[in-house]
Amino acid sequence: MSAKEQWATRVGLVLAMAGNAVGLGNFLRFPAQAAQNGGGTFLIPYLISFALMGIPLLWVEWAIGRHGGIYGHHSTPGMFHVMGDKGWLKYIGVFGIFTNLTIAAYYCYIESWTLSYVFHSLIGTFAQTEPKVFFPNYLGETADSLFAFPLEAGCWFLLTLALNIWILSKGLAKGIEMAAKIGMPLLVIFAAVLVVRGLMLDAGDPGVVQSPLDGLNFVWNPKLEGLTQPTTWLAAAGQIFFTLSLGMGAIHCYASYVSKRSDIALNAASAGWMNEFVEVVLGGSLLIPIATAYMGLAAVQSATAGGGGFSLGFLSLPTLFNNWGWFAPIAGALWFGLLFFAGITSSLAMGQPIMAYFQDEHQMNRRNSALIFGASTMILGLFCVWLYPGGAFDEFDFWSGTFSLVIFALLEVFIFSYVFGIDKGWKEITRGADIHVPRIFRFIIKYVTPVFILVVFIGALIQPAEGNWAQAFRSLFSGDGWPLAANSVIGKLFHVGVDSAWFTPEGRGTKVLVQDMTRLLLFSLFAGIAVMVYFDFRKKGGSR
Repeated sequence: MSAKEQWATRVGLVLAMAGNAVGLGNFLRFPAQAAQNGGGTFLIPYLISFALMGIPLLWVEWAIGRHGGIYGHHSTPGMFHVMGDKGWLKYIGVFGIFTNLTIAAYYCYIESWTLSYVFHSLIGTFAQTEPKVFFPNYLGETADSLFAFPLEAGCWFLLTLALNIWILSKGLAKGIEMAAKIGMPLLVIFAAVLVVRGLMLDAGDPGVVQSPLDGLNFVWNPKLEGLTQPTTWLAAAGQIFFTLSLGMGAIHCYASYVSKRSDIALNAASAGWMNEFVEVVLGGSLLIPIATAYMGLAAVQSATAGGGGFSLGFLSLPTLFNNWGWFAPIAGALWFGLLFFAGITSSLAMGQPIMAYFQDEHQMNRRNSALIFGASTMILGLFCVWLYPGGAFDEFDFWSGTFSLVIFALLEVFIFSYVFGIDKGWKEITRGADIHVPRIFRFIIKYVTPVFILVVFIGALIQPAEGNWAQAFRSLFSGDGWPLAANSVIGKLFHVGVDSAWFTPEGRGTKVLVQDMTRLLLFSLFAGIAVMVYFDFRKKGGSR
């Protein structure tokens, strides 16, 4: 039973929590976000967001998790059920099952890309084939139909998922904690090697056209006008939110396995600061400086503005490493290896809450609950693999990995402060704390953090075209309406700026058909989980 499981060591717990937070976005999304939103100035709203939203939410989620664990609950429906006498609270916890399951589905697919790229780097594929040719073929984007299945991508996905299931089946201490103890140090070592090698490049090296320090300057050169742009603040808050894996339910689950008197304040802060070190120091010093050295700053600026860090990481870097001679395949393996470790420590954290639910509510053993997680993730993940060219992957990412997280975080901080009660909540955070938690955070958690998240949510909901808020308000007040961005929540929901037809004149399915099919699948899954929670708790008579 999950109630008997515990973390073997405090170091292992902190590394597992940090591994949950440290993901692909630390190395691919963060440097592009910083470069696009004020460079070095981006750190100001970034760190303010960390203080006013990141750390408070970490403490809230650790407190909710430990409190639920005291009552024998290790997944969010049970945790929220014991936070008050309102019957609807357990349904808020549905987000913690839904988000982990659906994010794991497409995240394991990304993870499989990195494992595949380790293999192809070592066998020299990218010395013979351009990644810009290899990757679209791998994903099935060059097939004649949106509904063709990419066989190699599917096989690597199943292999990656099987590895996740195997580690999860080994238990909390012997599986997840051991993976974190191995994966996190290797990730930092691999990243440090590449950072040092990249920053040492100079004009005398083959293929170098510009100093990598110009790329570093591009990321961190302060652009003070960024502080006056709402988009910069929204981007910083969003990056903090997603980099710490907030609003998912994974932190809650990990925290539920600590004892009643264990410190959570210092543990939460330590995991958060470890993630920030990896993201800011390593993530900001790796991808863009190396790319700048070989591509030139202008090309890198264009790439980050268009495809963010993903296009540089998967399409450009494998080719650029060819300039490193005998070290090229090793460099490729190190780069995609560190991305793999960043990915798998996060996906393991997504699997544990799903397993914990079936262990708690259905009395399953660990092996069977791991198989349930694996089967569910396989079905959803193969849907993403199959319909990636049609946009299914992007729909999973937006509605599960963005929209649902913000909604869940907003609800949980409100429940923590006003239903559970800030007095009880503050005692939960500070009980057994090895550090003094400044009392100002009591005020921040109750008032500032909810408003902060609400602003992020509204910003995502009605984001204007081209991110120009001033122009949007002028347009609204002049009677021309609000110009919604296509990637805003409402814009995506109503397919703003695109033809919403499901079929072409020739009768072939369109991307809009795939997108709407995916949304129906996600909505049905959420409703199905809610029904399952209803019957499971009804069977128990609503007992705590």
